[in-house]
Parts: sequence; C-alpha cells; structure tokens
Amino acid sequence: MHIKQIIIQGFKSYKDQIIIEPFSSRHNVVVGRNGSGKSNFFAAIRFVLSDAYTNMGREERQALLHEGTGPATMSAYVEIIFDNSDNRFPTGKDEVVLRRTIGLKKDEYSLDKKSATKTDVMNLLESAGFSRSNPYYIVPQGRITALTNAKDPERLQLLKEVAGTRVYEQRRGESMKIIEETDSKRSKIEELLRYIEERLEELEEEKEELKNFQDMDRERRCLEYAIYHREQLDLRRQLDEMDELREKGVHGSNKQNKQFKDDAERITKIELDIAELLGKIDLLNVEKRELDEDMQEQIKAHAQIELALKDMEDTAKQNKETKGRREYELKNIEMNIRQKEVELEQVIPAYVNEVNQETQLKEELEDAELKRQTLYAKQGRSSQFRNRIERDAWLGTEIQEIDQTVTTQQQQANYLESQINDLTKSIERVSEEIRNTRNKLEQRKVNLEEMNNQYSELKAQRDKLTDQRKELWREDAQLDTKLINAREQWKSNERALASSMDK
Repeated sequence: MHIKQIIIQGFKSYKDQIIIEPFSSRHNVVVGRNGSGKSNFFAAIRFVLSDAYTNMGREERQALLHEGTGPATMSAYVEIIFDNSDNRFPTGKDEVVLRRTIGLKKDEYSLDKKSATKTDVMNLLESAGFSRSNPYYIVPQGRITALTNAKDPERLQLLKEVAGTRVYEQRRGESMKIIEETDSKRSKIEELLRYIEERLEELEEEKEELKNFQDMDRERRCLEYAIYHREQLDLRRQLDEMDELREKGVHGSNKQNKQFKDDAERITKIELDIAELLGKIDLLNVEKRELDEDMQEQIKAHAQIELALKDMEDTAKQNKETKGRREYELKNIEMNIRQKEVELEQVIPAYVNEVNQETQLKEELEDAELKRQTLYAKQGRSSQFRNRIERDAWLGTEIQEIDQTVTTQQQQANYLESQINDLTKSIERVSEEIRNTRNKLEQRKVNLEEMNNQYSELKAQRDKLTDQRKELWREDAQLDTKLINAREQWKSNERALASSMDK
C-alpha cells in the first residue's frame, strides 16, 4: 500500500486544484525553495491522515482556507488516492480514494466518492496501520530537533509513546478503572444479596402472616355469609309480615272508605234537613216572632242538636283509634239525628199552637185597645155614671188592665224574637261544625292515601337495598377471585426468585 496521487484545492497556499503524482511505492522526497509550499503539502497529508486537525473552531477552519487576492475561498479539500493492491484497506478494491472537505461551517469526509463519518474513516485508517495511539507514522518538521534538545524524561516519554508503552499504561489504567467499577458493582451485588436475604426472611414472616390472615379472612367470610343469610331470612320474614299487614290495611282501608262515604252521605242528609229547618225557622220568624213557649222548645231542641253535634265531633276524633268505636259512634250520631228529627216534628205542632195563641193574643190585644179607645170616647159621657169620681175610677181600672195586658204581650213577643235569633245563630254554628267534620273526613282520606304512598316507597327502598346487597356479594366474590390470583402470582414470583437464586 502506498500513496498514488494527491489532489489539493483551496487549502492554505494551494488556491487552484493541483494534482501531485506519481509516487513511488518505496521512498519519495519533496524538495523545493523556501515558500514553494513543501510544509503546506505535508500539512495537507496530515490534514487527511492525522488526528492533529480535530475539533476545530470557525477561526481555525478559516486559517486553513486559501487567503490571497481575488475572490475569497469558501471551501477547500484534500484528496489522497491509495494503491490498495495488497488489500491493506479491507475494501476489496485496488484503489481507495479518501477526501476531506472543509469550509467555514462544515468538515466532511468522503470515502470512494461517498460520504462517510470521521469515525468510519479513522477505523479504516487504523485497520491499515495508521494507529491513533501511535501517531508517529508522520514526523513533522522540527520534531527531530526537538528530540535532540529534549531532556531525558521527555525523551523517555517519547520513547514510551513510540514503543506503545503509553497505550499499555492507558489500557492498564482503563483496566484498573474497570476492576474498581467491578469491585464496586460486586459490593453492591453483595449488599443487594444481603438485602434480598433479609427481604426473603421478611417475606417468610409475611407469608406466615398472610396465611394466618387468609385463615382468619376465610373465617370472617363464613361469619359474614352466615350473618348475611340470617339477615336475609329476617328481612324476608319482615317483608312477608309487611305484605300481610299491607293486605289487611288495604282491606281495612276499603271498608273504611266505604264507611267514610256513608258518613258523608249522612252528613249531607243532615245538612239538607238543617237547611230545610232553617227555611222553616225563617218562615216562622217572619210570620210569628212573639211565641214564647215555642221559642223555649226551639232553644231546647237547639241545645240537644248542639250536644248531638258535639257527640259527633267526639266520635270523629275517636275514629282515629279503632274501627269499632267509629262504627259505634256513627250509630250514636244516627240515633241522635233521628231523635232530633222526632223532636223537630214535635216542635212544629207546638209551634203552630203557639202561632194560634199569638194570633188569639193579638186579637185580644186589638179588642182591648178598641175597648180602651171606646172608654176614652165614653169618658165624656157623664150620664152613664152617677158622678164623675165613679166614672174616673172605672176608666182608670180599665186602662190599667189594658196597659198591663199590652205590656205582657209585648214582653212575650220580645222574648220570643230573642230566642229565635239565638236559635238561628246556634243552627249556623252547628252547620259550621258539620262542615268541619266533613273536612276532617276528607283529610283522613288524604292521610290514608299518603300512608299507602309511604308503604310503596318503603317497599321500593327495600327492593333497592336488596339489589345493593346482591351487588356487594358479587363484588366480594370478585375480590376473592382477585385475592386468589394474587396469591398464585405471589407463589409464581417466589418460585422464579428461588430459581434465580439457585443459578
């Protein structure tokens, strides 16, 4: 292997492309005058083959470009063509073309006209004997002079580098570093093994604890299942009881609604009867206001009706307690109503009798008034009496009797009118109480409907809780499955760990 041809362009003093050939396969000597470019020629060879021009900055690359008159050189390259007939370069070709191109912003290599990385190029050169660890295959100008002028320690170091001792020391240092790293890793591994052993002991303890936990957990699940089963039986029994109570309640509610309906019809009938009585009383009040005896009977009837209505109200309150008492009190109300109707039927004839008496009294009053007027008219007739004193005495007596009769009749009329007004107010109050009783019956119906709605809501809530309990059972079963899988995975990991420790 030897250099066949060198092509330089734009590198230092070589502005234009220059081709230098041929080269001998043995020795080649370059001679020339000072400034002819001998040093730049060797610098171009070092630029491609040596690692002297590495990691260059912008200014260093600018210094390698040609600087002369004319346009500025933006890039330069040096290309070396090797004779590879002995296959020193493992490319399988007779020639190897290596080029390095440099610019202000680039530094590229190409191998056989193809782009290549610096690492690839250095590896190729090293395979041909251009070792980076012993770069003395190129001896630059002044190196021999420096060697002769160097001190003994410096020459010793240089000889070590030429002999490759420095490479050995570097490799030895790297090996010692690797040994130290290996020792450090071994210490870490031993520490890790101790930790693993401690952890295995802890895992054994945890294994025993887990086994105890599993036994206790199995017992817990059995107890929970027994409790759940017992609760389920209790809930089922309670549900059956609630269904039975509900059926009884529905039957009682229907019967109670029917009883309420009958009560409402009776109250309506009573209201109609009372309205009819009010009409009769109004008629009697217009026609006859001065019947004292009849008014007393009406007051008595009113008191009895008020007591009956009070009994009805008490009966309505007692209806909340028991059904039997409601029926009994309703019967009492009906009996009182019938009694009042009988009393009213008895009052009406008496009332008619009193009306007749009032008519008779009015006629007597009119007759008395007529007599009084007649007496006043006859007062001037002195021929009827023997003297004036007898006449005046007789007239005074008659006038006094007539005035007393008129006063008595007027008092009776006023008393009867007052009694009629009181009776009218009492009847209005009784009517209001009847309306209130009817409203209470309606409110009871509403309360009964609310109870039915609450029962439906409670039943729906019971069904919902039952579904939630079933869902919790399913989740518990899923958790048991996951726990079993985790145990199997733990056992598998334990076996894998034991296998790795055996290895």
